[in-house]
Amino acid sequence: MTRFGATALLCSALVIPAAHGQEFINVLTGGTSGVYYPLGVALSEIYGDGIEGSRTQVQATKASVENLNLLAQGRGEIAFALGDSVALAWEGNEEAGFPRPLESLRAIAAIYPNYVQIVADAQSGIATLEDLPGRSMSVGAPASGTELNARAIFEAAGLSYEDLGRLEYLPYAESAELIKNRQLDSTLQSAGLGVAFIQDLTATHSINIVAIPAEIVEAIGAPYVPATIPAGTYRGQDADVPTAAIGNILVSHEGVSEETAYQMTKLMFENLERMQAAHSAAASIDINRAIEGLPIPLHAGAERYYREQGIIQ
Repeated sequence: MTRFGATALLCSALVIPAAHGQEFINVLTGGTSGVYYPLGVALSEIYGDGIEGSRTQVQATKASVENLNLLAQGRGEIAFALGDSVALAWEGNEEAGFPRPLESLRAIAAIYPNYVQIVADAQSGIATLEDLPGRSMSVGAPASGTELNARAIFEAAGLSYEDLGRLEYLPYAESAELIKNRQLDSTLQSAGLGVAFIQDLTATHSINIVAIPAEIVEAIGAPYVPATIPAGTYRGQDADVPTAAIGNILVSHEGVSEETAYQMTKLMFENLERMQAAHSAAASIDINRAIEGLPIPLHAGAERYYREQGIIQ
């Protein structure tokens, strides 16, 4: 599972011509420098190739919260979202960006985990959470999944935003640019391992990946779990770094037909190599774990596929 997501920013779209233009599938993702976007592009291509008469589009957004609200409005057919955001959307948590329960949401699959990744310019001297007071940090867009992750981490660590010297609400790419320009010390972002914005940052800067100790993660509790960013994930990262992980979910809504949801589920699992070619985070997608910890009901089409595969008896 996972918690809190984002809002909508329509960016570049990939459109694949339809055979008859009868089936429209809008894939809601995240920022173009994150993990959701390249995986969403791969999904759109897979669906465009595999679903007869389909017309697919990729929409870049501010991720989880925005995606879930767009789904509930019928403005997307499938979306990436953090599991904790999905849970809050289902219950209707106004603070997280969901004024009312989004009861039309339906799960397609639990996919890969997001890792909370705190990145600091090495020149800032930030090496631990205790070094953050008085320094500048960006924490994702306001009320986004990342920003709500940041709140949870800060609270468990005995910190608050007021402890920072400067607080910015910025997504991946903008945060990286400010760090490159020495205008920002650090950023906290929730993403898959090997995310492009950190890779890009390490091409020009020495960075520190700041540890989030297991005891802090355990103090937050489910759906946060202790995890590790393995040594060598990023240039100059020579040691494992403990952090928090939160699962991602592919989500649809009850307005999508059973047959389309069935095909979306089936085609993704039949084309995992294409997903992995788009981003290494997809290597963690496992059909045997696809229904674990889902905070919302499965779409009937996804359920049919899992019954065929023996995942549901």
